[in-house]
Amino acid sequence: MRAIIESVRTGQWRTPEILLYLMAASMPFSFGVWMALLNNFAIEQAAFNGSDMGILQSLREVPGFLSFAVVFLLLLFREQTLAVISLLILGLGVVLTGWLPSFWGLCFTTMIMSIGFHYFEAVNQSLQLQWLDKDKAPELLGRLISVGACSSLLAYSMVYISLELFNLSMLTLYMIGGSVTMAVAVFAWLQFPHFPAKVEQNKHLVLRKRYWLYYLLVFMSGSRRQIFVVFAGFLMVEKFGFSASEVALMFIANMVANIYIVPKIGRLIRFIGERQTLTLEYVGLIIVFIGYALVESAAWAIVLYILDHLFFAMAIALKTYFQKIADPADIAPTAGVSFSISHIAAVVVPVVFGYIWLVSPSAVFYAGAAMAAVSLILARMVPVKPEQGMETNIGEIFSR
Repeated sequence: MRAIIESVRTGQWRTPEILLYLMAASMPFSFGVWMALLNNFAIEQAAFNGSDMGILQSLREVPGFLSFAVVFLLLLFREQTLAVISLLILGLGVVLTGWLPSFWGLCFTTMIMSIGFHYFEAVNQSLQLQWLDKDKAPELLGRLISVGACSSLLAYSMVYISLELFNLSMLTLYMIGGSVTMAVAVFAWLQFPHFPAKVEQNKHLVLRKRYWLYYLLVFMSGSRRQIFVVFAGFLMVEKFGFSASEVALMFIANMVANIYIVPKIGRLIRFIGERQTLTLEYVGLIIVFIGYALVESAAWAIVLYILDHLFFAMAIALKTYFQKIADPADIAPTAGVSFSISHIAAVVVPVVFGYIWLVSPSAVFYAGAAMAAVSLILARMVPVKPEQGMETNIGEIFSR
């Protein structure tokens, strides 16, 4: 305890790792409130159907598609500064959401929230890969995700308790969620010094031929993830009639599982490597998506949702794969480019599959299984020991 007090007094706690943990907790809180309430808010107060939700989610991904522009913003702002500004914008978008319960109102506030969310994610990923040592990155990235899961758990618990016990309005909850993230952003701005980059980052767009496998894996991940983000939660509300508090309770169970398991995923990556971890992820996701298409039980749907989220957490391996093959000066510009690549399909998938949902919800999830199968084939091209000059190893496909 004396050591902790001394570190607070001397300011020794102001380290890059602590800032990463703080930001890892800040973003999921407001985004967790936004996600927990979105489907019920859209259906109950804005009269959304599946097609409307698809359009909204496609608009939400437009800023993600434009994430490559982060490299130009780095000409004006340092990465650390841009991360804090992005958190402020994210929080503001969430605060405004409850005030505009209509189709166009949700489109407007979602765009504001999304700009903050996606630009923060792009810059935050860059800072993580620059500030964390390669040998420790898998475990530390797992811990950062676990911290985010704790924050999300707090957000979902707040939503559940506020709705069930205190009957607070969704407007109030959106305001609380966004304000917390904005307050943390201000604290980070005022309390942490600027940490210099270990390697000066390129300030121009970077597209390198030798990163082609990483680009393809990111593209498929972005396409596949939209099926989960847009339609898995919507399935719970539309097919099984979950209330907003029941959705929050499901999210709480999901986050508890993540807090316990995700740090172990980081250790798993160190033990079996990126290739085998990605293979395990994609095989699991194929099974989960087929399960979504066939499920008729709300209880089994919740199990699938939790498994889905845990398998997606294995995408840590995609980050560490890139960290190992990348030129250190490429990390920041490639983070923005990779976010844009992951959102090429994300801009189209929600609206297109929103119309497909009106005809056959099962077809949407079968398509997700097909996307996971393509990712599985690509994952087998990842070398057992990736490094610069050994970005792919096609000769090892389906070996080991």
